[in-house]
Amino acid sequence: MRALLQRVVRSAVHIDGFPSRQIDAGLCILLGVCKEDTSEDAEHVAEKCVNLRIFEDDQGKMNRSLSDIGGHALIISQFTLYGDTRKGRRPGFSDAAPPEQANQLYELFVDAVKQKGVPVQTGEFGQHMHVEIHNDGPATFMVESQQ
Repeated sequence: MRALLQRVVRSAVHIDGFPSRQIDAGLCILLGVCKEDTSEDAEHVAEKCVNLRIFEDDQGKMNRSLSDIGGHALIISQFTLYGDTRKGRRPGFSDAAPPEQANQLYELFVDAVKQKGVPVQTGEFGQHMHVEIHNDGPATFMVESQQ
């Protein structure tokens, strides 16, 4: 499992036929699910995302977590995080989980983040979305499962 974290001052997702969803300060999390991922991976990555110290303290050092700042999370499913671009000109997606498995683990991840007390907004799995990311810093981090 891969979670691309972007520290944001604001982030939103727009999907045709659905109301826009947005957050203020917190994280926009783009989540990719690998075909070998399990529920343990979802829990591990959620724990890491919520508690990773990537927000500044009063001295300007990255010493506070999403949980510490009372931040929000916008979580978007992004299978392209498993796009393999090493060969040719078209990415291969053979490592990405099939949609049914990916959706199940995506939902487990979202629930795990919510259970840690973080207010969450989400995209819609499998839908075409427009995502606004107002990156703060910019600060972007990759969190991966233990595999």
